[in-house]
Amino acid sequence: TIGWEQVGGLSKQTEEIKEVVELPLLRPELFERVGITPPKGVLLYGPPGTGKTLLAKAVAASTNSTFIEVVGSELVQKFIGEGAKLVKEIFQLAREKAPSIIFIDELDALAAKRIDVGTSGEREVQRTFMQLLAEIDGFKPLGNVKIIGCTNRKDILDNAITRPGRLDRLIEVPLPDSEGINEIFKIHTKRMKLDSKIDSKKIVGRMSGMSGAEIHAVCTEAG
Repeated sequence: TIGWEQVGGLSKQTEEIKEVVELPLLRPELFERVGITPPKGVLLYGPPGTGKTLLAKAVAASTNSTFIEVVGSELVQKFIGEGAKLVKEIFQLAREKAPSIIFIDELDALAAKRIDVGTSGEREVQRTFMQLLAEIDGFKPLGNVKIIGCTNRKDILDNAITRPGRLDRLIEVPLPDSEGINEIFKIHTKRMKLDSKIDSKKIVGRMSGMSGAEIHAVCTEAG
């Protein structure tokens, strides 16, 4: 239910995600004409609260896609084979409900570089991760299924997940600049009853370094 008008201060990121996710789902003939296969997925990375989930939800709404939200740590199951089975079922569901978007939050819980794969828990995470890679570029074509991975820790991700043919479009979602802060502030105060004496320029100036989530929290607190 989230429209692009509810996403503030991320115009460059919006353009990129539209190009990789929205265009192939809505205008596949453009890619056929050029003779290329559109990317399968994107990786959104950046500090917490900057709007990564918001971007994914907005692109799902704009393409009228089924939105399947998964948290990486949920896929790391206690029982042997459970996580891999779950990954398989999620992709199966996505194919049945296509066009669909699989959004994997906390991707680093699943796809971090493994130094020691000695413990059974580590081996289980590895097995689940291998299943995820197999689903992304296995024998079964993904078709109208797009994958959006999300992490606050891009530095610890295994290169296998970001190599070409997998989540090969990396989109950084940074903290907003002053213009972005102003846009986000306007979005969150749109339905609020504001005093005419409020100097929004002054408030926005004091919000430097805040994430979108923190700006939202300030508006809620004031309310």
